[in-house]
Amino acid sequence: IEYPKQVLKWQKKICQELGLKGRIFLAHEGINATLGGETDNMERYKKIMDEHPLFTGIDYKESPGNAECFPRLYVVVRNEIVHLGIAPDKLTTQQTGVHLKAREVHELLSHKPDNLVILDTRNDYEWRIGKFEGALTPPIETFKELPEYIDQHLDEFKDKQVLMYCTSGVRCERATAYLNQKQIAQHVYQIEGGIQRYVEQYPDGYFRGKNYVFDDRIAVKINDDILSTCDLCPMACNDYANCLNAE
Repeated sequence: IEYPKQVLKWQKKICQELGLKGRIFLAHEGINATLGGETDNMERYKKIMDEHPLFTGIDYKESPGNAECFPRLYVVVRNEIVHLGIAPDKLTTQQTGVHLKAREVHELLSHKPDNLVILDTRNDYEWRIGKFEGALTPPIETFKELPEYIDQHLDEFKDKQVLMYCTSGVRCERATAYLNQKQIAQHVYQIEGGIQRYVEQYPDGYFRGKNYVFDDRIAVKINDDILSTCDLCPMACNDYANCLNAE
């Protein structure tokens, strides 16, 4: 995007006209948006985007919700559309891992090679309630901590096939590129469309539990598995409360 501030004004205008709320991050490298609204208005938004030369052909991920899942419309220009802390000109999406469709991921996991490593690129509060079976789960609270984790565990990825995943595939565009830069893994893959695309086709597949989302729904149930426990007692629990004062 050559002029992100111009796109910002345009995005605000169409979202306000359509009654959409959510978050839109814009940068020279692209757009990262999560929006909610009435179905007809969401379809209208997609049509407007598809008619724009910069945004035609976007792979939209959808799940049940509405504008009330978001407190407001928030549109902002940033240096990165996902905050990894590395300048986009130093880590580009041209270096990203090979995209595997949901069917290919399921096939790979069904016949799991001995040298396959599954790496969750999300934060600890996300994978705590839902993850792929056998995945490495970094103890990180923010995405920008992931490069340090990778650097500290390079031996675990050496000569391995590494399948990386996140909620909808956006973070993996940068995360897989970072691992590829290390030139240590045999192959680096990412799930095209992330967890969202996989569970649409395989709700009872290799992803277990809930999918964490960044809106008032907090998490979307995928299957009946409960992977975590209550912080105050040993009871099985995967419910989050969005408290103003967490303590």
